[in-house]
Parts: sequence; C-alpha cells; structure tokens
Amino acid sequence: MTRKFLAWVALALCPALSLAQSSYPNRSIRIIVPFAPGGASDFVGRIMQPRLAELLGQQIVIENRGGANGSIGMEAAAKSAPDGYTLVLGNVGCVAINPTVYANLSINNLRDFVPVTQVVDVPGVLIVHPSVPANSVKELIAYVKANPGKLNYASPGSGSQNRLEMEILRTVEGGMDMVHVPYKGGAGPAVTGLVAGETQMMFSTVSSAMGNINGGRLKALAVTSGKRLEQLPNVPTMRESGYPDGASGSWQGVLVPAGTPREIVDRLYAVLVQTMRTPDVIERLAKGGAEAVTSASPKAFTEFVATETQRWGKVAKESGAVAD
Repeated sequence: MTRKFLAWVALALCPALSLAQSSYPNRSIRIIVPFAPGGASDFVGRIMQPRLAELLGQQIVIENRGGANGSIGMEAAAKSAPDGYTLVLGNVGCVAINPTVYANLSINNLRDFVPVTQVVDVPGVLIVHPSVPANSVKELIAYVKANPGKLNYASPGSGSQNRLEMEILRTVEGGMDMVHVPYKGGAGPAVTGLVAGETQMMFSTVSSAMGNINGGRLKALAVTSGKRLEQLPNVPTMRESGYPDGASGSWQGVLVPAGTPREIVDRLYAVLVQTMRTPDVIERLAKGGAEAVTSASPKAFTEFVATETQRWGKVAKESGAVAD
C-alpha cells in the first residue's frame, strides 16, 4: 500500500480527529448552565463568556436549563453530540450529589461526561430574612427551637449542597423543626423567595446572595469558608460560630459529553485555564465572592469529581436527604 493510501484510510476512520486538529471550533459554542438566571452558576458562566469567546474565536452562547437541581440541564448536555460544541457548567450539587438524592436519573455523570476542569470555588453563607430576630447562628437556632414547625428554610433543590449544609446543622443541633422549601432553577429563585419573605433562612452561595446582603435585604450570619471573606469582613465563619465541621465550598467545573475527542478536550482545557487566569475575570469573580480555581489536568478533575461524588453521596445518605 502506498503512503498516500494509508493516509486516506486513517482520515476516513478518524473524521472527529481530523476535525479536532484542523478546524475546531468553526461555529458558535453553547454552555449549558443547568440553573435559572441569577444564581452562582449563571454568574460565573457570564463572567467567563467574553474571554472564552475571545480565545476560541467564536461566539459563546449561555443556555439556562434549570430544573431538578440541575438534572435537566445535565441530561440535555449528556445527550448532545460529543463534538465540542456543547459544554455544561456543572456544580457540586448537580454533578456529585444528585446521583444519590435522585433515584431515577437517566444519566450517570461519571460515565456520560468527560470532566475538563474546575473553574471556581464559591463559599457559602447562612442568610436570614431581616424579620428573623437573630444576629448569630446560635441565636437563630434558639429562635427555631422556640418556634417548632413555624419556619421555612429554602434551598436551590433537594440535592443541593446548600440543602445538605442545613440538614447537617439540624442533625448536629437536633430539635430544629422546620419546613424545607426547594426552589426550581437554582439559587437565584431560592434567594428571591427568601427576600420576599416566603422563607426565613437558607444556606446560599455567596455570589448568589452578595447583592441582597449589601443592600440590606438579607442578613448574613456566617460563611462556610475556612476564614472570613474580604467582601464580608464582619461576618464570622461557621467554625468561629462553634461548628468546626461547617466549612465547605461549592465548586463549579466544565464538562463535555462522553466521546468528545481528546484533542478537543485538551483544547478546551487550555483555553479555560487561560480564561480563569485573566486578571479581569479573577477580579470580577472575587467581587461576587467566587475564587477562580482550575484543575491540574482533565484527568485530575475526573478524579476529583469521582472523589466528591463518593464524599457527598455519603453525606446525603447519612442526612436522609431525598428529592422533594
């Protein structure tokens, strides 16, 4: 066989590889944000959008697909063509927690996606409606216990990390008789409901709550980060409030459908890392309470996702959290 013929055979057998090497991307790319506008994922996605579009030389379209704590958007992404033109910005809830909380998911996140890289870590904050007469975690717990069954707490969904953080606090304290009110679409609608007085308290990502905290529409009692935040210097940590196990962060990362060519995954990884290292992106994220964090490699992020799925799955089972 001639060398030319062998080259033709290789090209015929590997069209995706040829595409990845020669012309990707040659049209617009969509990023599915599996939550409604206004939440932490939407906030991060729209900050990433301009720089990522610049680096790839193509339009980036944000598509919000909220519902079932991100499961609807994740399913849409998993069933998309594995060609690099559909990305999903998943978080710890829809990627690592949902598989335990939702019994009938049609997808398997560890099988149906290729993780590309983590992009941010977002600390949480315990917030209450201004009508709640509590200015610390301990005062809030005392108020809840004095009013059994009368108070509601919000969450972005049954399988959200924010819901599990509240369940952990209830388990530690005992006697916190409250009603869970899950909101469809993510943290944005849940925080809006809290501001409106439909609920009295919740754990939220800082980026979803910062504007309302600064505007006096919500009170922040404690943050879940390991140390106080520069943006909220007067708000203590959960550890300072007497809860040594109350530190946690809500990570977000980019994934693509399983079967996406390795060359495209590597290309996306490179531009995402470059995006998250852009000073303007870092600054804008920080103002909203998010920290730009990237993985050492797609393989490292894949291992991280597997570990987090096991970790939060255990927490979900122990807390008894189920889909409402």
